[in-house]
Amino acid sequence: MTLERPRPPLPAVVGVIENVRSLWNVGSIFRSADGAGVHRLVLCGFTAHPPRDEISKTALGAEEFVPWEFWSKGREACESLHEEGYQVIALETGPASIPLEDLDLRPPVAFVVGHEVDGVSEATRMACDATVHIPMYGSKQSLNVAVAFALGAYTLRRRLGAGPTPAGDPNRA
Repeated sequence: MTLERPRPPLPAVVGVIENVRSLWNVGSIFRSADGAGVHRLVLCGFTAHPPRDEISKTALGAEEFVPWEFWSKGREACESLHEEGYQVIALETGPASIPLEDLDLRPPVAFVVGHEVDGVSEATRMACDATVHIPMYGSKQSLNVAVAFALGAYTLRRRLGAGPTPAGDPNRA
């Protein structure tokens, strides 16, 4: 019998999902959030929330393990996270954005992804401390929102020094 050693606590990371219309993208975000150890999801605007069959289909049950809450306005959710002490960043392309790798992180961190076409709303971006992007090397300048969320979540985990070891065990030396 193998005894599991306690895992070290992960720095708090919260995902804010604003106006994502695809239920399958929402399900994929739940699954990635679970895998990356995101503490909770904040679903905003017209983003669908569980229980929905389409979310469950891609989440594969992760929606049962990742805490979530709903806010009608992303801006208000971000303002509340500020009050809780979070550094809030928008994951969005634009002239004022910097590469996610270059951001000076101050945990706890909340990051916002937005609508599949329109991105994070201007009102919500204005409530964020910074706007960051994932550098793109092809002809397209953005990724699918669920893919961008996953890359953002795992990049934050790695940068905050709380990633699993190559064998998948965070306690293995």
